[in-house]
Amino acid sequence: MLALKPPPPPSTSAEFYMYLPSPLYSLEHLLKLLKLSADSKWLPFGKTIHAQLVTRNQTSKPIDITQVNSLINLYAKCGQISPARNLFDAMPVRNVVSWNALMTGYLRGGEHLDALLLFKNLVSSENACPPNEYIFSTVLSCCSDSGRIQEGNQCHGYLLKCGLVFHQYVKSALVHMYSRCFHADLAMRVLDTVPGHDVFSYNSVLNAFVESGRLGEGLEVLRRLMDERVVWDNVTYVSAMGLCAQIRDLQLGLGLHAQLLKNGLLFDVFVSSTLIDMYGKCGNVLNARNVFDGLQNRNVNVVVWTAVMTAYLQNGYFEDTLNLFMCMDQQDTLPNEYTFAVMLNACAGMATLRPGDLLHARVEKLGFKNHIIVGNALINMYTKSGCIDSSYDVFSDMINRDVITWNAMICGYSHHGLGKQALLVFHDMISAGESPNYVTFIGVLSACAHLGLVKEGFYNLNQLMKKFKIEPGLEHYTCIVGLLSGAGLLDEAENFMKTTQVKWDIVAWRTLLNACHVHRNYDLGKRIAESVLEMDPHDVGTYTLLSNMYAKARWWDGVVTIRKLMRERHIKKEPGVSWLEIRNDIHVFLSEGSNHPESVQIYAKVQQLLATIKPLGYVPNIAAVLHDVEDEQKEGYLSYHSEKLAIAYGLMKIPSPAPIRIIKNLRMCDDCHTAVKLISKVTNRLISVRDANRFHHFRDGLCSCADHW
Repeated sequence: MLALKPPPPPSTSAEFYMYLPSPLYSLEHLLKLLKLSADSKWLPFGKTIHAQLVTRNQTSKPIDITQVNSLINLYAKCGQISPARNLFDAMPVRNVVSWNALMTGYLRGGEHLDALLLFKNLVSSENACPPNEYIFSTVLSCCSDSGRIQEGNQCHGYLLKCGLVFHQYVKSALVHMYSRCFHADLAMRVLDTVPGHDVFSYNSVLNAFVESGRLGEGLEVLRRLMDERVVWDNVTYVSAMGLCAQIRDLQLGLGLHAQLLKNGLLFDVFVSSTLIDMYGKCGNVLNARNVFDGLQNRNVNVVVWTAVMTAYLQNGYFEDTLNLFMCMDQQDTLPNEYTFAVMLNACAGMATLRPGDLLHARVEKLGFKNHIIVGNALINMYTKSGCIDSSYDVFSDMINRDVITWNAMICGYSHHGLGKQALLVFHDMISAGESPNYVTFIGVLSACAHLGLVKEGFYNLNQLMKKFKIEPGLEHYTCIVGLLSGAGLLDEAENFMKTTQVKWDIVAWRTLLNACHVHRNYDLGKRIAESVLEMDPHDVGTYTLLSNMYAKARWWDGVVTIRKLMRERHIKKEPGVSWLEIRNDIHVFLSEGSNHPESVQIYAKVQQLLATIKPLGYVPNIAAVLHDVEDEQKEGYLSYHSEKLAIAYGLMKIPSPAPIRIIKNLRMCDDCHTAVKLISKVTNRLISVRDANRFHHFRDGLCSCADHW
C-alpha cells in the first residue's frame, strides 16, 4: 500500500530524487500527493507532480477540471499566484472550486483588489457558475483586510438577494467584515437579525467595540455572551479582559480569570499577556505578578515579560520594572522595541540618567533606534532626566516621526522653560504637514506662558485650535491663566476664569494664587486662597502659598492663624527634599537638617559658596522665612535648604565640567533660585534643578526659566 504521508523537504539534491513520485502512481494518488504538497508548501515536489500530470495527459484523455483545480491550489498556497492565474485563464470550463482557489491565493498574498476584480468577473459572467458561501467568505475576508466597506456592503446586498446570508459561515464573515471596518453597529444588526450565534461573530463585535472605545456597548455584548451560554475560546477571553482593562473593573476581571481557570483553557501568550495587562491597568500588580510567576517557559517569551514590566511601570514601580529587565536578561530572552520603550519610560519615571544611557547604548547595538516607539521613549527619558539637548539629538536623528514625537519635543522644551525652542519645533511640525492634537496645544500654550506672549497665546487658543478642529479643554484654559498671571495681568486672569464656561480645578486656581504671591498682590491672593480652601480644605499647597504671602507681608498673625488651622485639620507641610545621583548611588538631603555622613563638610561647602556669591550681590531673601525671628536666624534657615545642600555635595564630588543634576520635591524658593544662579556663575558649572513645577537650567548666572516659575 502506498504511503501518503507528506515527505519532508530534502536537505540535499540527492535526497530530493528519493521522494520523486513514481510513474506507477495512480491519478488519484498523484492528486492526493499534490494536495499534501500544497498543504506543506513544498513547491518543488508539487512541480514534479505537475510535470507527471502533463506527461500523462499527452498520452491519455485531456487534463480534467479536478487536476487543474489542484494545481491552482498548489501554486496559490505556495505564493506563486502568476502560474496559478495562467492555469485558471487557460481553463475552458471552471467551477466554484476554481474561482475560490484563485481568490484565496490572492487573499493570502494580500492582493485584495485582484480578488475582488475576479469576483466581479464571476458574478458578471453569464456562463459562470453562481458563487457559493465559501466564495463569499473569501470575498468578505478581502473586504475586511483591506477596509473596503463599500464592496462589503455590495456583497451583503447580494447575499440577501440569493439567501446565502443564513449560512453561519457567511454570517460570521459578514459580522467580521463590518467589525474590522469600524462599523460595529452594522455588525450588531447582522448579529441580531440573522438566526444563530457563534463565538467567532461575538468575538468580532466585542473586539470592534473595545478598539473603538465604545466600552458601554462592549459591556452589553459581554453580558450577552454570558447570558446566551456561548462557549468561549481564547480570543473571547482576550477581548473580554481587554475591555476590563479599559474600564478598570477589577471585580469583573477576577470573575473572568476564575472562569478561565474553571474551563481549563490553555494559557497561550495572548491570554497570559492580556490577563497580566488587565491586572496592571486595574492597579493589582500582585495578581499580575502571580499570573506571570505561574506561567511555564516564560523565559522564552518576550511578550509576557514586557506585559508584566508594563504592569509595574503603570503603577509607578519603576525600580521593580528595571529589576525585571535584568531577570529577563539572565534568562537570555532578547528584548523587543516594546520592551525598550517600557524600560526607558521607567528610567524617565525615576529621572535616572545612567540606566537610560545604558539602555540607549543597547538600543543602538541591537538596531532598534529607528522604531518610533523607542525614539519617543528616548526623548521622554532624556527630557525627564534633565538632558533636553540629548532629547533634541534623538529627535533630529529620527527618520520617521508621529504626533507623539512632536508633542514630546514641544512639551519637553516647555517643561524646561525653553518656550522659544518649543514654538520653533511647533512651526516645524506644521511645515512638515503633521496635524497637531489636543496635547500639542498644551505644550504650545505653556511655551507662550513662559515667554509672556499674551497675543500669540490667545491666537493659538481662538484661531489655530479652531482651524485644526480641536475643542479647548481645562488644560488649555489653565495655560491661559498662567499666561495672564505670568504677565502680571492678575485681574484679567481672574476675569477670564469667571467668564470661561469650564469647571476649574484646584490647579488652575493655585496657578493664579502663585502669581499673586510672585507679584505681591496679597489681597487678591488671600481671597483666592479662601475660595480654594472652600473647594478642598486639605490642599496643603494652598496653605503653604498663603503662609508665604503672609510672611512676605510680615503679617505674622496670619502665619500663626494658618499654622493653627493646619494643626486643627491634621495637615502637615511636606518637608523639602532634594537628591542627586553620583556613581549609581542616590544621595538625599533634607532642608534644615541632614544625616549624611559628610554633613560637616557639606555645611562648610554651603557657607563657602554663600560667602563667595555675596560680593556678586547676593542678599538672603529673609522675607520668605515663615518664622517671626531675628534676621540672623532667618539667614540660617535659608542657608541649609535641601537644594543648596545637594548642590554643595555635587560640587564636592562631581568633577568639572560635568553638570550637577538635582531633583527637588517642592517648588524652589526665591532665595535658592537667586543663590543658585550666582553659584553657577562663580563655579562655571551647569546646574540643573527639577522642582515640582519645571526644570531650571542655571548657567553663567542665568536660569532657563527667566525668573518665571
